[in-house]
Amino acid sequence: MQRINIGKAAPNLYKALIELDKLASQAVTQAGIAEGFYHLLLLRASQINECAFCIRMHAKDALNCGESNDRLAVLPAWRETEYFSQKERAALALVEAMTLIAEGQVPDAVYQEATEYLSEDEIVAVEWLSVVINAWNRVGISSRYPVKP
Repeated sequence: MQRINIGKAAPNLYKALIELDKLASQAVTQAGIAEGFYHLLLLRASQINECAFCIRMHAKDALNCGESNDRLAVLPAWRETEYFSQKERAALALVEAMTLIAEGQVPDAVYQEATEYLSEDEIVAVEWLSVVINAWNRVGISSRYPVKP
């Protein structure tokens, strides 16, 4: 079944999302979050949402920014590894909670951990990048962006 590509059908809304994405990326840079890890955060939300288009894109982007194959491979099970610092673990937990917001409304324990390891700027950046990637995932999934070899 052919789906409507909502980005092409409403280009002004699509452009507004691009602008929001740029602003969120700037917040990430200003907060000092490494570009490779930024893509791992985007990748983790996309994995949860099962957005194949974004999963492929952010996996490639993370590798191109210097992330290792090992960190990429263990990302879905990051809690079970020692590949991520406490700061990175807090950011991953926050991205997951924001992505799964209907299941717990970003639990206080997750937010408390974020405040222990992340600066205010980092928390703001991670939350905004979560908002943006979840929007992109919904655009890609609902429009059935093609993912071919």
